[in-house]
Amino acid sequence: MKVRIITLGCKVNQFESQAMLKNLLEKGYSLAEKNESAGISIINSCAVTQASEQKAVKLIHRLRREDPDTVIVLTGCMAQAFPESGEKLSEVDIVLGNKKRNALLPTIEEYFKTRQQLTRVEQYGSHDDYESLDVDKFIYRTRAFLKIEDGCNRFCSYCIIPYARGRVRSCSLQYIKDEIKAFEKNNCHEVVIIGINLSSYGSDNGLTFADAIETACSSTDMRIRLGSLEPESMDMDTLKRLSKYENFCPQFHLSLQSGCDATLKRMNRHYTTAEYSKIVSDIRSVFDNPAITTDVMVGFAGETEEEFIQSLSFVENTGFSKVHIFPYSRRKGTVADKAPDQCSPAVKKERAARMAKVALTSRRSFLQSQVGTVQSVLIESKNKYGYYEGYTMNYTLVYIKTDSSSINRVYSVKITGCTDDYCYGEILP
Repeated sequence: MKVRIITLGCKVNQFESQAMLKNLLEKGYSLAEKNESAGISIINSCAVTQASEQKAVKLIHRLRREDPDTVIVLTGCMAQAFPESGEKLSEVDIVLGNKKRNALLPTIEEYFKTRQQLTRVEQYGSHDDYESLDVDKFIYRTRAFLKIEDGCNRFCSYCIIPYARGRVRSCSLQYIKDEIKAFEKNNCHEVVIIGINLSSYGSDNGLTFADAIETACSSTDMRIRLGSLEPESMDMDTLKRLSKYENFCPQFHLSLQSGCDATLKRMNRHYTTAEYSKIVSDIRSVFDNPAITTDVMVGFAGETEEEFIQSLSFVENTGFSKVHIFPYSRRKGTVADKAPDQCSPAVKKERAARMAKVALTSRRSFLQSQVGTVQSVLIESKNKYGYYEGYTMNYTLVYIKTDSSSINRVYSVKITGCTDDYCYGEILP
């Protein structure tokens, strides 16, 4: 039977989709090609915003129209946090939560016996174990993702994820070693270490985040990159430990959300702008040519014009290499959804545009600083402009004139120029 998996949301979902797909392929299923009918259609959903839930609903409606006989499985964070939303959709045959991903196949087999809608959503407890998933390669991807942590204990006022993922749970160091070796055997050249709250790795089992990354780096010569981080975990001891490894990629995606202390407090974020600035300064003092990337939310509940200007100024002064900007989206079930003084869509749009201008200037400055340097580039694909493209260790996108034999190979590249969003380079002999 053919199966398709459509993944919405974050890199953790992408890792878990790959684990589900591997399990199904090993049991005799085959992957449906694009536009091909599939016996099973799995939607691995996101629940970060109301818009992400609506995207999943629209996708379900479209799938049923285009492939009327497919069995639709709704899984992921939407299914876990709001199972009733999936049950109300007549097109959905199976609602499967995030907990116990390995239950996918037996649930599908159970459905075929009854052909009645099934809901299998188990609530998280305070002492759940980490569910180790077996992934050895990523189909259609040059880089691999490795989830080492799940769950979150932070309860930011705008976020539903603690309810969709449970409390912090960490994998063993042996699991990290085994997965790294599996990726290495399948000719992978870079692994991105990810988690729901990656920085909290080890808080449940006596280990530390640095222990995990040291284990990954020392287990291979492949490049090891970090996913999104909560900034306060990046203390000087951790930074110095990571700086010892040549295969560690000096790109730090430190989630900011706001550059205003009053807004951060309402968000229930656990740092101040001064503390964030010190962490950025420490990174730049320890690593040569690092990249600091971030997320910034505009129009959060109660954000005044003065608070926004503070955030705008902080982003401008920090000098990020890239900023992901998004308007605050109210999320049912969170504290911020009930907060007073919600910003209008027009205000959010206008502030996002102003923040984007500052972010573009910062991005342009960073890319210009790369021109003339020699960087290690993993070439990943051919783009629509006829160039082959890949990323440096600090996650700078580089366009290169070469050929298809270069894909999934690492080269020393001289950066010769840049635009507002990427650099050009030449492979050195």
